[in-house]
Amino acid sequence: MKISRIEEMRQIDKLATEKYGIPEAVLMENAGRAVTSVVTEALGDVAGRTICVLAGTGNNGGDAFVAARHLANRGANVKLVMAGEKEKLRKTAALNQEICIRLGLSVLTLENERDWEKLEILLRLADGVIDGLLGTGSSGELRPPLPRLIRMVNEAGRPVVAIDVPSGVNADSGQITGEAIQAQVTVTFGLPKTGHFFCPGAACAGRLVVDDISLPLALLTDKAIGQEYLDRNLAARLLLPRPMDAHKGSCGKILAVAGSRGMTGAAALTGEAILRAGAGIAVLAVAASLQGILAAKLTEVMTRPLPETKAGIIGDSALEPLTKLAAGFDGVLLGPGLGRSPETAALLRSFVKMAQKPLVLDADALFAFAGHTAELKTISDPVIMTPHLGEMAALLNISVSELKKDIIPLCRKAAFDWQAILVVKSECTLVALPDGRVYLTSTGNAGMATAGVGDVLAGTIAGLLKQTPSAEEAALLGVYLHGAAGDLAAEENAEGLLAGDILRKLPLARKYLQRKED
Repeated sequence: MKISRIEEMRQIDKLATEKYGIPEAVLMENAGRAVTSVVTEALGDVAGRTICVLAGTGNNGGDAFVAARHLANRGANVKLVMAGEKEKLRKTAALNQEICIRLGLSVLTLENERDWEKLEILLRLADGVIDGLLGTGSSGELRPPLPRLIRMVNEAGRPVVAIDVPSGVNADSGQITGEAIQAQVTVTFGLPKTGHFFCPGAACAGRLVVDDISLPLALLTDKAIGQEYLDRNLAARLLLPRPMDAHKGSCGKILAVAGSRGMTGAAALTGEAILRAGAGIAVLAVAASLQGILAAKLTEVMTRPLPETKAGIIGDSALEPLTKLAAGFDGVLLGPGLGRSPETAALLRSFVKMAQKPLVLDADALFAFAGHTAELKTISDPVIMTPHLGEMAALLNISVSELKKDIIPLCRKAAFDWQAILVVKSECTLVALPDGRVYLTSTGNAGMATAGVGDVLAGTIAGLLKQTPSAEEAALLGVYLHGAAGDLAAEENAEGLLAGDILRKLPLARKYLQRKED
C-alpha cells in the first residue's frame, strides 16, 4: 500500500475529478459515509445517542456535514458546531451544510461566551465527537478559536473520530504546533498520510482506518507516489524459501567488527543476530584483548583478534589484517559498541574504501562519518546505514527537531546524495533508498526502546545480505522481521523486554512470515 504526502493526495483528488470525472460531491458523500460507518462501529446503535459534529470551512467540514446527515437518519441526536464563518465555506461543503439545515439540524456557531458555554455542556453530554475542523492541508500555527476549541474537546474526554487527520497534526510530518485533537479513531481517505506514522501525530490518531472513497485504483497505486507501507505482504515477497541443498556457506558468511571495553554486549548481540536472521556463518572481529571475553560469551559465533592501538581499541594497525579477513565474507557489519576514538574512526573510513563488500554501518561507524559524509560516495559496493534520529541529525549537521519536521524529504535526499540505503530508526522506522523510494514499517512497538535493540537490528540486516537478491531487500526484510520479533517479545514482556528477547524471537518471526495463510 502506498502512503501519500499532502501534495500527492491533492494531485490524486484533482485527477479523480479532472481525468476520471468523479465529482467532488461524490467523493465527499463517500467520505461522510465512511465516517458514519466508523462512528457506528465505535458506538454501536447510534439511535438516541448524542453526537457532537465539529465542522470547519474546508472540505473536511463538508465530510463532517455528510456524516451528520447520515447519523441523523439513523436516529442519532446530532449537534453541529461550526468553527469559522459560513461565508468561507467551500462550495461543496456549503451545499452539504445547507442540506443539514433543511433536515432540521441546528448549527451552533461560536460567536460569544454564551455559545462557548453551550458547547462545553454539549461536549460533556455527548456520547461521541466527530472532528471535521481541519484537513490535511492545514499547517503552522492554529488561528483562534481553534486552540480553545481543541483544548475543550480534549478536556471533555469523549470518544473522538477524526476525519482524515486529527486537527492540529501536520499530515506530512506528524508534528504539532500548539494543540491537537486526541482521537480514538482516525478515518483517512484514499491513502494513509505520512503524518499518521510519526509522533506526536501518530499518538493523536488512535486506530487508523483507510477508505478509498471510490478513488481510482490507478491513482492510489501510481509509481510517482514515493512512499510505501512495509507490511506483511511486501515482506513475505522478499523472504525467499531456503533451497533443499542449502549449506552454511550458501546462506551467508558475515563478518562483524564490533565491541570495545565495556561494550562487549553490543558485539555479542549483533553477532548472534546475524545467525538468528538465518545466515550460515558469523565471525566477530574484535580488539585482541577482548577476544577471550567474547569467545566465552558466544558459542556459535566465531571470533578473530585484531591488533590494538590501546587496550580494547583498534586503529590503523588493524587495517591490513581486517581488509584481508573481510575478503572471504559476503558482507561486513561495522560499528556496534566499537568505540569513538579518533583512531577507530579513521580506520573505519579507510576500511570502507577498500572492503569491496556490501557494508552495514551502525552506531559508532556512523559517528565516524559525521562530518565526512562526502566520503560515502567513494564506496562502490552497497552501503546500508542504520542511524537513530540523533545519529541521522548528526550526519546531516542539524538538530533532531529540524529532522523531525521534514524527515522524509531529508532522508530521501540524503540517501540519494550518499548513494546509501538509510534505515532511520524511530517510532516508525523508515527505509530510504537511493532511487527516492521510502518505506515505512508496520512492525515494532514502544517496548523496543531499550539498549541493544539497534545492535540486533544491524545484525539482522547483515545476516540477510546473502539471503536476499539485493542489499535493499536485506534492509527492508530486516526492518520488518526485527519489528515483528519485537512485537512477539512484547506479548510476553511488554515494556520490560530486553534486546535478547527480540533476538530469540527472530526465528519465530521468520517462521510466521513464511506461512501462506493470512
